[in-house]
Amino acid sequence: MKLNAHKFLSQFTAVAFIGRGSSLLILLVSLFFGVMVAPAEAKYASMVVDADTGEVLHAVNADHRNYPASLTKMMTLYLLFDAMDRGQVRLGDRIPVSAHASAQAPSKLGLRPGQTIVVEDAILGICTKSANDAAAAVAEFLGGSEPAFAEMMTRKAKELGMRETQFRNASGLPSPPNLSSARDMATLARALLHNHARFYHYFSTQQFTYNGETMRNHNHLMEWYEGADGIKTGYIGAAGFNLVASVKRDGRRLVGVVFGGESAAARDRHMAQLLDAAFARTPGSSGVELANLPEQNDEEEAPAPSVKSKAKVHMAQANTRAVLKAMAAARTGKAIAKKVVAARAKAAKEDDSSGDADEDNWGIQVGAYAQQVKAKEAAATAKHKLGKLVADGDVSIAHEKGHHPTYRARVIGLPEQTAREACRRLTKSKVSCAVINAG
Repeated sequence: MKLNAHKFLSQFTAVAFIGRGSSLLILLVSLFFGVMVAPAEAKYASMVVDADTGEVLHAVNADHRNYPASLTKMMTLYLLFDAMDRGQVRLGDRIPVSAHASAQAPSKLGLRPGQTIVVEDAILGICTKSANDAAAAVAEFLGGSEPAFAEMMTRKAKELGMRETQFRNASGLPSPPNLSSARDMATLARALLHNHARFYHYFSTQQFTYNGETMRNHNHLMEWYEGADGIKTGYIGAAGFNLVASVKRDGRRLVGVVFGGESAAARDRHMAQLLDAAFARTPGSSGVELANLPEQNDEEEAPAPSVKSKAKVHMAQANTRAVLKAMAAARTGKAIAKKVVAARAKAAKEDDSSGDADEDNWGIQVGAYAQQVKAKEAAATAKHKLGKLVADGDVSIAHEKGHHPTYRARVIGLPEQTAREACRRLTKSKVSCAVINAG
């Protein structure tokens, strides 16, 4: 919905004059504010549930619509697993790659138009690299086109009880109507565990090698948090750093969801805190047993009736200070119009310029060389010099062919903030360095 700010202000003034009452004024302001800020008002949201019983152990802004980013791919894989269960698709089948799929923004496998990719490689590429080209290829393979597949995704979401979710693509790349909630993503994670348990191990894959390139899983929580074994990370500028995590300890499995983390590391630490607190709680209360989750149907059901959002802002959490500030701004119509229009413009700008790179799609370049061995030495030296800061990074040599071949020395697979800090340190040490988007 597009609203003209000047038109609103003129209507706002007329109603205020006619009503001459603060109650009507406040009502109009509230309604306008809700319409303009929706559908992604609360950037931060979180939830922790017991995977077996559905008991809610923690919830903040759980029903607010947010941008899921690459968490979207959980549903892409869900529908692929559905097709495999029905015998329509096998792990060894080959998926054709279109120009549309190849042209997707990073993160990607670098698929080319006209080639094919094995189904299992597509699954692993999506789970580890969060490959947008592989996700689009799967969408076209199953749905004929990505928009048609997105409609299938949304229908399945409604079938599973994901009330605040609508999908517009298979990857989670910026698209304002591509929305979900923390509760819905927890529901999807539980459904994957329940309905597609035999495929869940793919979400635990630590690394995947494709065309000679080894890619590490973006979900680093699995590396250090006891019992963590999946599921998916996501990042775009308008969403922040998202994560759905599944953790099993002493026979008990929890699913945690965090939307809107300030960085990958901060998001992971926050998730660990939420899970620690949830594991410390005594099981009980009520929820939805896994056995009572919707079973799979062999055919697509008709779209369920749309359900209005039941967003509830819980202001007790420190991470919702932005909502409180927005409410304070709602004291005058002019302030609302200015704040909301600016916020919309900023979000639109971020959406246009952001790719779903998850968070490890960055790197550093420390020189270009005529010999490959020299480039490898330079990259390895830089990695050694930076130590723990880039321990998770990989030495990579980019070969540019031509009359004078060039080998660019790089360390890739880093979060953007880490890459920038690495270059800052190297530059301080008189080493030439440039930050690159390595997608």
